Amino acid sequence: MSILQKKFKEEVQPALQKKFGYKNPMLIPSLKKIVISMGLAEAAKDKNAIQACQKEMTMLSGQKPVLTHTKKAIANFKSRKGQVIGFKVTLRKKRMYDFLFRFCHIVAPRIRDFRGLPFKCDGRGSYSVGLSDQQVFPEINLDEVKRTQGMNITFVTSAKTDDECVELLRMLGFPFKTEDK
Repeated sequence: MSILQKKFKEEVQPALQKKFGYKNPMLIPSLKKIVISMGLAEAAKDKNAIQACQKEMTMLSGQKPVLTHTKKAIANFKSRKGQVIGFKVTLRKKRMYDFLFRFCHIVAPRIRDFRGLPFKCDGRGSYSVGLSDQQVFPEINLDEVKRTQGMNITFVTSAKTDDECVELLRMLGFPFKTEDK
């Protein structure tokens, strides 16, 4: 059991139950999964770039990413049906908590001009973050990076409202802005 998982069971769950007044402990919001996705854009035409991005995604997530393909050909985007356009990884259980711990304590402070993340949730209890550069992750060797690549990270929770989602993530150590809200 990871440090964050233990903290969730012992500290966060009772605090959320007390704050929101849940009668049933199954109603307490929890983190369900973390989805990391990376779109390749013009790098999709280069086999070496695809393999390099796949290797980097494997290193930072701890599991092999799934390739995402186009569903149909679109001439304006110069894409053919079945062409690789990105990767995605879904983290659950121990890997999810380990990634969240690394993201909150190591990766987020390394983001350039970082002053905290905004309080914007999607209205259904999920929180998404976009990174413009994969080099903020310490697992990636900076000498081997040939091009910067962005990614989207979505934290999916079982929360019903944005307030529950933000409070859950804040108690887990998520670096939100202090002056907002």
